[in-house]
Amino acid sequence: MPGSLEPLDLGVQIPYHFRCPISLELMCDPVTVSTGQTYDRASIESWVATGNTTCPVTRSPLTDFTLIPNHTLRRLIQEWCVANRSFGVERIPTPKQPADPTMVRSLLSQASSMTIAPPSRLSALRRLRGLARDSDKNRAVISAFDVRGTLLDVVFSNAADSDLSHEALALLVMFPLAESDCASVASEPARVGYLTRMLFHSSIEVRVNSAALVEIVVAGTRTPELRSQISNVDEIFEGVIEILRNPIAYPRALKVGIKALFALCLVKQTRHKAVSAGAAETLIDRLADFEKCDAERALATIELLCRIPSGCSVFSSHALTVPLLVKIILKISDRATEYAAGALLSLCSASEENQREAVAAGILTQLLLLVQSDCTDRAKRKAQLLLKLLRDSWPEDSIRNSDDFACSEVVVPF
Repeated sequence: MPGSLEPLDLGVQIPYHFRCPISLELMCDPVTVSTGQTYDRASIESWVATGNTTCPVTRSPLTDFTLIPNHTLRRLIQEWCVANRSFGVERIPTPKQPADPTMVRSLLSQASSMTIAPPSRLSALRRLRGLARDSDKNRAVISAFDVRGTLLDVVFSNAADSDLSHEALALLVMFPLAESDCASVASEPARVGYLTRMLFHSSIEVRVNSAALVEIVVAGTRTPELRSQISNVDEIFEGVIEILRNPIAYPRALKVGIKALFALCLVKQTRHKAVSAGAAETLIDRLADFEKCDAERALATIELLCRIPSGCSVFSSHALTVPLLVKIILKISDRATEYAAGALLSLCSASEENQREAVAAGILTQLLLLVQSDCTDRAKRKAQLLLKLLRDSWPEDSIRNSDDFACSEVVVPF
């Protein structure tokens, strides 16, 4: 390798010793390993994570995997970036250092200690939450300790101190829970009751965090009885659906709300409670506001609710349901197409009026495009079933022109 300068396409030369020996790119967070060599943190961490135990440059064994920040080199790189700003070089930001495990352990101990004053415990939780928000690496460091068990105890054992409980809840939902942790919440009515009450808190953040924990617990509980125990609480559906009705200025409410509602609706026995709480109307009214992944989940929830008579009836009575599903059936993703087709199949199977609405909204063209597309086999099967179901409702000229589009009597069942 050359030891001086290398030209870049943008017309500026970058000093060789500013490049990471692994990626050959400008270092953003230079760190030094035990052999004295310096690498960009992301590159050397990836090197070690793949099982390598030697220094990439010297090939000497790494006796210590501690990465020491090279602040001097980082400042020189930043000064070089500023000096070459006219060439379009942007200054690299000063990286935040990973959380120190010793400090994390101390903060967790402080947050969980009943002998420490609540303000100090609250301060420790806020510092931990700040660290967790900074990076995935910090969350991994925090996860290495018994953070879930500790935070669950703080959330549900300090209900009298609302600030402490709410801060612990906000931190807890940043981590996945083990099945045993989910079961410890789902099996205790007092804990489920507390989460339910928090869904109606005056703070939107507390309400959304409560819904997030509800979703984590329901999704992480494999025992059908425990899942039913949570979803059988009427107020849980009401609280989650109310979160979905919040202004789109708070997008996290939509994201968390639909995840929680979908998880709850996976419990077949209690779907009627979602319908009674207004899920159908809310989903149709807010469907256009969801981002792609959330729209998929919303359509999956609509399909689930269309499978029960009460849900199908309420969706049918909403003037926008059928036209909206027809309009978006091909516009979001393959999964969304499958869910929308399934919902329309249920609706059209239940009512001739829905069939006429679907035809008037242009479903024939959409379905013919769908069966020729590269969408999933399940989506195509649902489209074929719909085409067969709607055949008597098609205009005469459409029937004559549709024989080549897999509309035979032989249709593969679900």
